[in-house]
Amino acid sequence: MGNVLALVPIKEPSPPDARKTVRREVLLPNPGSFDELHKKCKEVFPQQMEGVKLIINKALSSHFQVGHTIHMSTLGLSSYHFNTSYVGSKQLSPMEVFPTVIGDMDNAGSLNAQVLNLLFDRIRTKAVFQTQHSTFLTWQFDGEYRGDDYTATLTLGNPDLINESVILVAHFLQSITENLVLGGEMVYHRRPGEEGAIVTLAGKYSALDWVATWNVGYGGVHASYYHRANEQIQVGVEFEANTRLQDTTFAFGYQLNIPKANMIFRGSLDSNWCVGGVLEKKLPPLPVTLALGAFMNHWKNKFHCGFSVLIG
Repeated sequence: MGNVLALVPIKEPSPPDARKTVRREVLLPNPGSFDELHKKCKEVFPQQMEGVKLIINKALSSHFQVGHTIHMSTLGLSSYHFNTSYVGSKQLSPMEVFPTVIGDMDNAGSLNAQVLNLLFDRIRTKAVFQTQHSTFLTWQFDGEYRGDDYTATLTLGNPDLINESVILVAHFLQSITENLVLGGEMVYHRRPGEEGAIVTLAGKYSALDWVATWNVGYGGVHASYYHRANEQIQVGVEFEANTRLQDTTFAFGYQLNIPKANMIFRGSLDSNWCVGGVLEKKLPPLPVTLALGAFMNHWKNKFHCGFSVLIG
């Protein structure tokens, strides 16, 4: 007989470090920009339109595009707008391409221009200029830093060293969990004889099919709720209370997608009994989109409608 002990495997003791539980580090997503907190809900509501509008867009190259807009208004003056845009070759996402230059000028000589650039991988800058005839109305400079799980933004608006007036806006958003984002906004303004600051707290909770967002501060409350019922139906609810103007509004909007018919309908109803809707219809294979909208204010007994044609 052989040695029986030789058939029994000898188990060596495990090192103490192997018994420790390895903690997996969860990477939180970037919360995005502060200005886009209520974007999901606002996209459901229809945009006001009246009169007849013709929009023609022409892509001259993969980076350069021009457009013409003719608006025949029934409430005010008719206008013509010429707009142009240039996009660079550095694309971070389908909606983010740097550098980007956008300009729009109307028949009265008023200009609205924006310049967006990516200085580094995490730093975005934006400059906004707006004129009315030959007078500057707005000049604004933004700097945004996007970390792994937070976003910090500083905005300088209408700086005037001679009159010692300026508007400073600071934003900060932090991802607490994969679904919860918390942050705040501070607005500081200074002009001759007046100086003050307003602090607003903000939060957003994102689930699989819905998003709830709120802003609470000295100026009031702004809350929104977006819900995606299915592939065709989306709804949104907005609540705004302004303490300085003593005004409170409540609005309900919805969007209905009909992919087989290439149609999108957006409708809304608010607490002032304003009812509106916009129907968009694409005409493939032609690059043409038709839109028909109507809005009515029951309290003021006002009604206006609009029709637009988008080519390109």
